[in-house]
Amino acid sequence: MTRERPGRLMSGEMTEQPVVLRRILDEGADRIRETAARIAARGPRFVLLTARGTSDNAALYAKYLLEVRLGLPCGLTSMSTTTIYGARPDLRDVLVVTVSQSGGSPDLVASTRAARAAGAVTLAVTNNADSPLAGVCEHHLDILAGPERALPATKTYTASLLTLYLFVEALRGGDGAKARALPEAALRIMERGEEVKRLADRYRFAERMLLTSRGYGYATAKEAALKLMETSYVPALSYSGADLLHGPLAMVDALSPVIAVVPGGRGGEALQPVLQRLRGRGADLFVVGGRAEVARASAGFALPAPAVAEELQPVLEILPLQMLAHEVAVARGQDPDAPRALAKVTETR
Repeated sequence: MTRERPGRLMSGEMTEQPVVLRRILDEGADRIRETAARIAARGPRFVLLTARGTSDNAALYAKYLLEVRLGLPCGLTSMSTTTIYGARPDLRDVLVVTVSQSGGSPDLVASTRAARAAGAVTLAVTNNADSPLAGVCEHHLDILAGPERALPATKTYTASLLTLYLFVEALRGGDGAKARALPEAALRIMERGEEVKRLADRYRFAERMLLTSRGYGYATAKEAALKLMETSYVPALSYSGADLLHGPLAMVDALSPVIAVVPGGRGGEALQPVLQRLRGRGADLFVVGGRAEVARASAGFALPAPAVAEELQPVLEILPLQMLAHEVAVARGQDPDAPRALAKVTETR
């Protein structure tokens, strides 16, 4: 009996992402606009984002969108204040957005139910319209990613990003037209698998990795670190570039690879002093960004040009890093489809 290739499921789901992005744009955009219109009519003055794991990184991306594009103050919730300590804050005029691929974790459901009882407008963003989370929310957006069988989330992450982008754009009266370039750009990236496989050989024996970015790219750095840890078990620490300079920079040396996500735009500009410090310490620097940035690094992956708007770049930035995590895991003899000690639906309380 022939043994299936390790990582077959994860690889297949990664390659689906251009199709999923197109599906959201073609089949989901109208529904997203309708939901946004109903929520905008309620006039929320503050947004709380609730999530765990990969979805938490999607929520962080949404936080940047909401604060930068809409000027709405946002926070990431600490669910234990409700589920463990029984806090019941006054959430009138607050929009609570709960992001979860499965919509099944008890703490997400319980905290969102409590938020609705406390007066919040509640929105679930999931890959399961029949989930308990969708059931307790006033509004729901299906990310239309289709079944995801590999334990590491890939297509549900990028689907969540695009859905949240379109939602925020609709809240501000935009049509989301800039996102139309994403499926083709994503396809061009996914066709470069052999390039990523060669790059992964550099990190087969890495004992730890550090990831950094600023602005919209920060969510990408955090999600890439999570993917590396859960697939290949490499300790991967993620920091905002600003936070990196406040202490963690001291652990950087020539032996510990650093991955920098360098957005095109203000986030990339703000990261420049960090990149200079990293190069000054002789870091093995891997860059995901424009060709000029990649040329100045030890290694990297140049995103397709012309670049999409900075606020949309996270949808593309994560793709080569998903592939990198997959290839590093396989090179280290792991099966990224089924990381040890993990389950597809994580039930926290």
